[in-house]
Amino acid sequence: MRHLLLATAVTLALAAGVSPAQESRLPDIGSSAGELLTPARQAEYGKMMLAELRNYGYVLQDPLIEDWLQTMGQRLGANSDQPQQPFTFFMLRERQINAFATLGGYVAVNAGLVLTAEREDEVAAVLSHEIAHVTQQHVLRGVERTQRDQIPILLGMLAAVIAAQSAGGNSSGDATMASITSAMGLMAQRQINYTRSNESEADRLGIRTLARSGYDVDAMAGFFERMSLAMRGNEGGYSAPDYLQTHPVTTTRIVEAKARAEQMKKDTVLLTTSVPGATEQVRVNPSDPSLSEPLGTSNNPLLPYTFQVPFDAATRGNSGQFAWAKERLRVLSANTPGAAIREYEDLRRGSPKGLTDAQRYGLALAHMRNSDSQANVMHTFSALLEDHPDNLWIALALGEAQTRAGQAEQANQRFEQLLHDHPDSRPVVLTYAALLNEQATAAAGRRAQQILEPLARRAAEDPVFQQTYARASELAGNPHRASEAYAEAAFLNGRAEQALIQLQALKRQDLDYVTRARVDARIAAITPTVLELRRQGVRDPELSR
Repeated sequence: MRHLLLATAVTLALAAGVSPAQESRLPDIGSSAGELLTPARQAEYGKMMLAELRNYGYVLQDPLIEDWLQTMGQRLGANSDQPQQPFTFFMLRERQINAFATLGGYVAVNAGLVLTAEREDEVAAVLSHEIAHVTQQHVLRGVERTQRDQIPILLGMLAAVIAAQSAGGNSSGDATMASITSAMGLMAQRQINYTRSNESEADRLGIRTLARSGYDVDAMAGFFERMSLAMRGNEGGYSAPDYLQTHPVTTTRIVEAKARAEQMKKDTVLLTTSVPGATEQVRVNPSDPSLSEPLGTSNNPLLPYTFQVPFDAATRGNSGQFAWAKERLRVLSANTPGAAIREYEDLRRGSPKGLTDAQRYGLALAHMRNSDSQANVMHTFSALLEDHPDNLWIALALGEAQTRAGQAEQANQRFEQLLHDHPDSRPVVLTYAALLNEQATAAAGRRAQQILEPLARRAAEDPVFQQTYARASELAGNPHRASEAYAEAAFLNGRAEQALIQLQALKRQDLDYVTRARVDARIAAITPTVLELRRQGVRDPELSR
């Protein structure tokens, strides 16, 4: 089933090669790749790929994880060679060690990569490498190189996916699975693998982005070296990590990364800063603007007007959230909460010092999701919160545990205070609104609507927001707005035909002028996508049932 899901995603992501060039062209980068697709069309295909990955449950949609990854990625993207390039970063549930970038600045990270990393700098190193693949248009050049043989490969993969879906997925037989596997292998060989020059260029630009963002420049070579050791350890018959198959690590690459890191560290200084729960050191180059944050004039009247300092130097580098993100990922990416609990038991046995605070948080989270004693869970979270009073990960988990234990009033009070302290926090708003929806009262629905509405403008393409807002509207007695939001969530989750049917049904009801105009606009926008999917023979299996 894993091959089926990936085949669908790769099919949609790389279908760009069959599209005509648009009137608006990308900058010339020494090849005709810039004439292949406009930035808008690239973003369209990237968005389509993300929707399909969501459709098949590959994307791990958790507000805290998404906020951590997106914040780190956007910081790196802003410090890349093309800061105007929009990026979208998302997490996949897969435990395989992998990451990839595709058209439109869409960058995916497998949960396995974060679980393998030992610190945030290593994850940032991989992201900066993938960002360089986007800014240098390596993906677009790869599409251009294989336009001629791409169409039959894609059609074969798509036909196999449809056949397997019609047969019920797992009953599709060995022949179908073999055809998908071989097609994906050919696609990976011709499309995903980058040339040595591409990899070298991505390493060179990526480590510069890493330095500009205040991360440890040694992290890239360190992570590559650990991956290389993993590959050697797998020579006894185990497969190498996916990341090594698409991004081959050689001794030369490791040596070059180390040499670049040493060059970057010359004439730099270390700034020691305090972050929630830890102290971090950030390396900056005050004399070279290309290797640090943009410089600005000091507002201190006691210093000369010409004296310049880096903007936001204290907020660069590690966020201090890596350990908590890693343990939350361990729980959410496990097959079951029970499996996550067994992982922590193994970790405890393998560590003479016992579990770290972050691991205790993860274990309590697994017990909460396993519906174990909520009293014990709350006790663990309360104790952790005393040691880490400003930790949002623990505070949200404690509020959720209180709700699960039937202490809705206490939980609501906690969330109201968190909302007051973090009014623009997407994780706080979405977590609180979801728990209000679980209370299933009209008053809870109206409060959920109220706290969600400030996010509406910037969450238009957020399926978690749309699903949560839809349920809140339903509870609050606003069925028309609920139907719109449910349809939007379906579309963003790769179920365009369901969204269209929902909107068409809504249109037949008695709507006010503004709502009808809004629904008509969405029908007009979604219909071309549905028609294109039907033309390719892709139908929603849920609708068929």
